[in-house]
Amino acid sequence: MRSTRDRIRHALLFEIVGLALIIPLGTVLFGLHASEMGAIGIGSAVTATAWNYVYNLGFDRTMQRLTGTTRKSLPLRLAHAVLFEAGLLVILLPPIAWYLGIGLVEAFVMDIAIALFYVTYAFVFNLAYDWAFPLKSWGEVVAEPCR
Repeated sequence: MRSTRDRIRHALLFEIVGLALIIPLGTVLFGLHASEMGAIGIGSAVTATAWNYVYNLGFDRTMQRLTGTTRKSLPLRLAHAVLFEAGLLVILLPPIAWYLGIGLVEAFVMDIAIALFYVTYAFVFNLAYDWAFPLKSWGEVVAEPCR
């Protein structure tokens, strides 16, 4: 299992790269001003960072208990990303609707578009992260400092 420091590095890298991608894409896709998309992006990133830590810790502990490892197959990695985004969608929907002064249906459509982007991004990012920062043993916590 990954250490707390590694999980923090993962979450921060994920959100920084995600913001660098979603703010310009969101301004084009949704016709929002960069400051509006930035506020949504940053608010979502802060929320997602906390959710990321809690969700991944719970997911990995459950995998460790059920299978004895935290190594994820491609189908499991895809399910992991989809379930993460579904939970985040439920958390973010009301604040986005309130901030933009739009209805829940409009916010849901926007949130779905963002979630589809992030499902794809999460899948690719996590594969790259596992490659860049592999665990010495997929069955134990690595206590080495972040690189």
